[in-house]
Amino acid sequence: MSKLPEQYLKLKKNFKGYMRAVDNLGKAVKTAGPLNEKTSHLIQLAAAATVKSEGAVHSHTRRAMEAGAKQEEIYHTLILITSIIGFPNVSAALSWVDDVIKGK
Repeated sequence: MSKLPEQYLKLKKNFKGYMRAVDNLGKAVKTAGPLNEKTSHLIQLAAAATVKSEGAVHSHTRRAMEAGAKQEEIYHTLILITSIIGFPNVSAALSWVDDVIKGK
């Protein structure tokens, strides 16, 4: 898949200990329960859309695809939350997903 975002790499370079802790937290929560990696990223993708985090939507789209999610599963994850966050927010999140899928 595509390379890591420059902002992430910059933080990793400038705040090594902090980013190591962030990375370790991510690993710890993923192994804390029975959900597989793909499902975990789809849930995090939905959460990212609810808080309107374009960067997190990009990240979890990439990672869900790397974990085996199909485009249809990614789109379905977002349209499922339409009644919760509203059509305009879902539409925005879908456009961020397209950024990743279409390689923008």
